[in-house]
Amino acid sequence: MNDSNYQLDRVDYKILSELRKDGRLTVTELAEKVMLSTSPCWTRLKRLESLNVIEGYTANINPKAIGINELFFIEITLERHDDEILNQFSETLANMPEVVEAHLVTGDYDYLVKVAVKNSEHYERFLRKNLYSMKGIRHTRSIFALRPLKLANHSDLLMIE
Repeated sequence: MNDSNYQLDRVDYKILSELRKDGRLTVTELAEKVMLSTSPCWTRLKRLESLNVIEGYTANINPKAIGINELFFIEITLERHDDEILNQFSETLANMPEVVEAHLVTGDYDYLVKVAVKNSEHYERFLRKNLYSMKGIRHTRSIFALRPLKLANHSDLLMIE
């Protein structure tokens, strides 16, 4: 079977679930948890990586521990929607360290942008020096996050059928 036709099975989902809990597991530890021997576990892991099911390994950093205390969501409407404006806007957003997520969306606004900052003064600086200096923005609306109810945990996707 070639990789383009590969269908994830129950064991693959177990591997993904265990790695989501602890991405630092050794292949031996992972194999034990999913009840495989080391060699087949390693083969499956490499296949999941080559298929980009596993896109990489990261550390979860506590934002408050590094001084990031505030989270804002910004709805942004652009003046125009041609490829040049969309590409330029996307590229500029990607280079702003405060922007932790940006999504092109449907509905009343064009983009939903998640911004993490130290405090309200930092947010005001971000707006004035970064966002408001960008060409092509017609309207923005900011929403301050009070507290998270559920944080991104992509292992939840493993439960979707």
